[in-house]
Amino acid sequence: MRTAKEIAVVSLFVALLIGGQLALSMISGIEVVTVLAVTFCYRFGFVRGAVALTAFSLLRCFLFGFMPNVIILYLLFYNILALVFSLLGRAFNRKVSVKAIVCLTVTAVIFTVFFTALDNVVTPMFYGFSNRVWKIYATASFATVIPQIICTAITVPLLSYPLIKIYKTIKLPQ
Repeated sequence: MRTAKEIAVVSLFVALLIGGQLALSMISGIEVVTVLAVTFCYRFGFVRGAVALTAFSLLRCFLFGFMPNVIILYLLFYNILALVFSLLGRAFNRKVSVKAIVCLTVTAVIFTVFFTALDNVVTPMFYGFSNRVWKIYATASFATVIPQIICTAITVPLLSYPLIKIYKTIKLPQ
């Protein structure tokens, strides 16, 4: 990131992520962070996406608490997300098409499941859960992942096109 404009865009995006997460935090499984992160990384690439998502992963702790397992989970997950969706952006020349949106949606749904699977590894390892407790924790996560999958499957195809079009109005250096 070389310009004040880039820093401002990334900072505003981080604020949007935190605000979106906070606004919907009382509704289990309903969120906008995924569609915002997916489209931002698709449009603006890995470096800007990774910086934004790392900042989000750390700054959200001031609202939701400093839980080490969640910090580890978010830093791992969102940096992998930034890489994959920036590569998809490159593959589709950052353009919006039906094929691109279908690909974004399918990949975002897979990432939603991956987030829960990663949490089912990171949290039990961090806290040293026994096998019995791990099974209970993993089983309980299914109740949350189902509405998250549905939310992702609706928000990504519905909001990707308008979000990417809005992002395209922001001119940043290549």
